[in-house]
Order: sequence, then structure tokens, then C-alpha cells
Amino acid sequence: MSADFPALAWPLLAAAAVFALAGVVKGVVGLGLPTVSMALLALFMSTGQAAAWLLLPSLVTNLLQMRPMGQLGPVWRLLWPMQLGVVAGTLGGVWYWGPLGEMAAARQLLGAALLVYALWGLWGRSITIAARHQRWLGGVVGLVTGAITALTGVFVMPGVPYLQALQLPRAALMQAMGLNFTVSTLALGLGLSGLAGGSAQLDATALWASAAMLPPVLLGMRWGERLRSSLSAAMFKRVLMLSLLGLGAYMLMP
Repeated sequence: MSADFPALAWPLLAAAAVFALAGVVKGVVGLGLPTVSMALLALFMSTGQAAAWLLLPSLVTNLLQMRPMGQLGPVWRLLWPMQLGVVAGTLGGVWYWGPLGEMAAARQLLGAALLVYALWGLWGRSITIAARHQRWLGGVVGLVTGAITALTGVFVMPGVPYLQALQLPRAALMQAMGLNFTVSTLALGLGLSGLAGGSAQLDATALWASAAMLPPVLLGMRWGERLRSSLSAAMFKRVLMLSLLGLGAYMLMP
């Protein structure tokens, strides 16, 4: 991914627009930053490069979503098995399948993940998980989520449906998603660094580009938070899911 600035200028401008849009989505509905950004960035760059550019925007916005940190203890005690599963699944997946995006079917797998996520968002039914099953099932869900992250760079399935099935209060749910996405981002960063095996996809150029994406994503997120009070979140989410459905279908094409 080494390149001089002129070669990066157009991708940087296009990526800034993508991250601003993804920030708006996250500000309104509380999730969608990695999904929207990976879907759109993958249209003009490799999956591995897109995931590397996503790292800092994802980490910073999810740390912000975890606030207030003083109230994170109960959420962590409930979700630590899931987080262990996420780390194991992500690093194990990178070790087994190789660097993110280098698998021949990576683009199609990302398209399939987007389709599943969009279909669940549009028509998925609300479910409830009994307290006695939450910890062991969380570990399994985390493992599967991590494996999908290692293949596609997207860490919403099946983690987000599982978190919503816990029937947490809204504030706790937002914290739980922030925690899960933060751990997923850190695990993905380790995978991209090459420490889990394979070639490193995260270098100084990628880190610089990732840092450059912070202003547009934070501005977009702030705008999205303002929109939340004047726009129907349900309608916005429906438009988002229909858009992701179209993108997923497009990426499945040969």
C-alpha cells in the first residue's frame, strides 16, 4: 500500500466523502460505520486497504460511543465471553485464511455479509435470549463474528442481532455495541499488522490515511446526532438497509 501523495489524492478525497456519509449513519442509528465504509470503499480499493483506512475512525467513534466509561462495568461483565470470542475468531481467521481480502471470494463474501445484514435489518424479528444462555452463546457469537471480520472486515453479523436480543436498555445497548466494535477494531488491527500470520497490510501510509479520515467521520457523526432529533430513525434505517441490499447484490456479481 506504499504510494506517494499524488497517487493517494483521489482515493483520499473519495474516501473522505465515504467516511463523512458513514459518520452520519452512525450518528443517527448508532452503528453502520464499518458496514457503509467497507461497502463503498471496496468499490475503488482492495478490501484489505479499506479495512486499514477504517481502523482509526472506527476506534475513535466507538470509544466515544462507550461513554460514560464509569458505567461500563456491568456491560463488560456480561459481554466478556463474547469479546474473547471476537478476538479468537478474528486472529484465528487471519491465521487460517490469510490476509484480509486476499481470499479469492472475499468481495463476494463481503457482498453476502451486507445482504444478510440488510435483510435482517429490514425483516428480522426481535428475539430474546434467556439469561442462563447469554454467556456461552455470547462466546460462540463472538467467535463467528470474528471469523466473518477476518474474511470481510465487517463486524456486525451476527454480533449486533445478538446484542439486540439481550434486551438491554438503550443506553446500555449503545455502550455494548461500542465495546464490541472497539474490540473488533483492535483485533482487526492486529490481524492487519501481520502479527497473526501472513503479510502486513497496515503500514505508515495506511495509518496516515486512516488518521486523515478522522475529521470527516467525526463531522459526519456530529451531524448525524443532530439529525437524530429531527429525522425518523426508523425511516433512515430502512433507507440505509435498502441501500446496503443493493450494494451487497452488486458486489455478488462476477
